[in-house]
Amino acid sequence: MAKTQVDQEFLTFLVQSLVDNPDDVTVDRKVDEMGVLLTLKVNAADMAQIIGRQGATAHAIRSLLRIVGLKNNARVNLKIEEPEGSTRVPRPEGSTRVPRKSVDVESAVGDL
Repeated sequence: MAKTQVDQEFLTFLVQSLVDNPDDVTVDRKVDEMGVLLTLKVNAADMAQIIGRQGATAHAIRSLLRIVGLKNNARVNLKIEEPEGSTRVPRPEGSTRVPRKSVDVESAVGDL
């Protein structure tokens, strides 16, 4: 295994260990001036296992890849491609999350 592909091999091993369909895991690697971009494709049934609750698993995978990249003097980024047949409802174009309103305790007590 070439030293330059350690990140790709690590991601493949890690994701195959997490999912129910390890044969469907593919990792593409592209190198440019911004660093290394790893594109992950998994079975649609395994997306929830890769993303995790509120993206916790995906965040942890990205953190581990950052560490692998530091050891190899490279900036490693991860893109998780959404498979066809996904049940996720995409956000409309240009929409953003709406922040929660902060509630003043005094006015909330006054409303009671």
